[in-house]
Amino acid sequence: MPFQVFEAKAVSILSSTSGFIQQAGFTHSLTPARNCTFGCSYCYVPTMRVYGGLKPQDWSHWGQFTTFKSNAPALLRRQLHASQVIYCSPLVDPYQPAEETQRMMPQILDELEAHPPKIFVIQTRGPLILRDLEKLIELSRYTSLRVSFSITTNREEVRKLYEPHCATISERIETVRRLREAGIETFATLAPLLPCDPEELAALALEATCSDIIVDPLHIRAVKPRGATTQEAAFAISRRHEFSAWLEPEFQAEVIVRIGRTVTKAGRRFASGIEGFGWLAQ
Repeated sequence: MPFQVFEAKAVSILSSTSGFIQQAGFTHSLTPARNCTFGCSYCYVPTMRVYGGLKPQDWSHWGQFTTFKSNAPALLRRQLHASQVIYCSPLVDPYQPAEETQRMMPQILDELEAHPPKIFVIQTRGPLILRDLEKLIELSRYTSLRVSFSITTNREEVRKLYEPHCATISERIETVRRLREAGIETFATLAPLLPCDPEELAALALEATCSDIIVDPLHIRAVKPRGATTQEAAFAISRRHEFSAWLEPEFQAEVIVRIGRTVTKAGRRFASGIEGFGWLAQ
């Protein structure tokens, strides 16, 4: 996918949390860029518009470019302190495709090591995180480091429909395994849940990690009347391929129950929403 990469100075790099992330227990969020070059069809961020710190060109051309916060390391140097519980990131994947050449995350990890917060959580679906594995291992000596790795389906044909610019499911499972084997506390986060075989997806997640399983379905207005929600593009894909049931509350609830049965049978915990994401902040 062709995309453009820009840079701009930011006023701040750490934001005090609100809403879902705050309720989960995080004090701050860290977003290294604006706009994400994964460009997933369902991403809720463009629906937030100015409330997500976006500009009109961001939500109208989502995924086509990204703007990195060029002074992020210098800002972190001044803003980090030991009591913070930081989520990276609710608005952009820190290991999006553009990060491969930009290399912002190694600089951020260096600042975190020099000024460690209480807890630092990386939310990603990008195997590029393995590039920084040695830095992550080192950082884990100074802070409670956790990786929440998104695995959305076990069906590769579904992955290609909804998130064609993301890594394959097998690559993502292998990334989780390698992080776990390196001693990084890694959660397989089944979010957002795309059409899948629930029991098989749960089994994949259980095999890849030794942590509890976090689940979250696609956002829908019937359940979440305000704030961010799934983009229309994902609804269109669902209608075209007869997956509309996956955006119905009752169907989503049943899928979560099925995943839960498999997870609890294996002796692990599972949870969705604030409870599940709250485990990352504990």
